[in-house]
Amino acid sequence: MQFEKVSQFDNLEMDYICDFSGGFISRNQNIFSQIELTDLNKFILEKAVFGTPIFKLGDKGNKLLVLSGIHGNELPSQVANLKALNELLDHSLPHTIYFIPFAAPKSTMNNQRFFNSLDLNRSTHIEDSLSNMILKAIIDLKIDFVGDFHSTAFNSNPGFESIFSSKSPCPESFLMANYISRDVGSNIISFDFAGSSYKGAVEDVCNLKGIPAVTCEVLCPFAQVSEGSVERSYAQMKSFLGYFGI
Repeated sequence: MQFEKVSQFDNLEMDYICDFSGGFISRNQNIFSQIELTDLNKFILEKAVFGTPIFKLGDKGNKLLVLSGIHGNELPSQVANLKALNELLDHSLPHTIYFIPFAAPKSTMNNQRFFNSLDLNRSTHIEDSLSNMILKAIIDLKIDFVGDFHSTAFNSNPGFESIFSSKSPCPESFLMANYISRDVGSNIISFDFAGSSYKGAVEDVCNLKGIPAVTCEVLCPFAQVSEGSVERSYAQMKSFLGYFGI
């Protein structure tokens, strides 16, 4: 990948995961109405029209990824991701942080769970799926740890605020989940081995590749942003980063 410095913002670099996933986030009023239109957020929304942008802050320490929007209709984490990026923009960081606020801007624009009829959290193992392309970027960039942020609705899976993790082959997945759970109170859902329940989740495939990862879920109706849901997702993100002293 070829990151380029963003002239408008000190310390920020960006690249694209792909150029076929773009969308006008502003067309989804359920999320757009929740986004503070800072100069940075306006810039990100413009770039999302042309594909899946990835942003980079810092250049030392561990490499971390804050990911959201794998399911386009899970909105709170996408707003929280923008909030975290804005918050950290001018900070001196001990680690390198990558942000993907909108994994599939087209799906977010349409408020749809799937991207081109494919569930991206069941297809990371499928060659050339969008989530597989994100995985390839994670490997190419030598990212050390991944936090994938979602939301869940009542009567869905899991249907409550939670953190998915596994104990093998990456025990640190479970350690990160425990840290976040103790910090913000989210319930832990842990499996003995990654991918044992279903295939293709970003978190599971990362763990199977030796890259410790967790999936954090907050409670919110799909395609909506309920009161407090952005704040809860943001708290999970801050805790994930806090595990590394950020």
